[in-house]
Amino acid sequence: MARPVKCRRVCAMPEFREFIPAGRMLGDEYIELRVDEYEAIRLIDYLGLSQEEAAAGMEVSRATIQNMYEAARKKLAAALVEGCLLYTSDAADD
Repeated sequence: MARPVKCRRVCAMPEFREFIPAGRMLGDEYIELRVDEYEAIRLIDYLGLSQEEAAAGMEVSRATIQNMYEAARKKLAAALVEGCLLYTSDAADD
């Protein structure tokens, strides 16, 4: 049986929920970035926090923030390289 997902602290929902590459339209293929993944990117890349500081801010372990950060970066890279729409969902866990 899988361990239940611990609540993750997110300071604020993203102001912009969709990024659409030029020439694409809503309804095209998209990549979904979860809110907790967005928050990991915001804390580490945008605010420049260490993974330990970001983990403390989200009230999760460093291993958890590392996994969220890695997943988010792969999704961002795929969206840029493949020209897919990037959508931030409301859900923090699937």
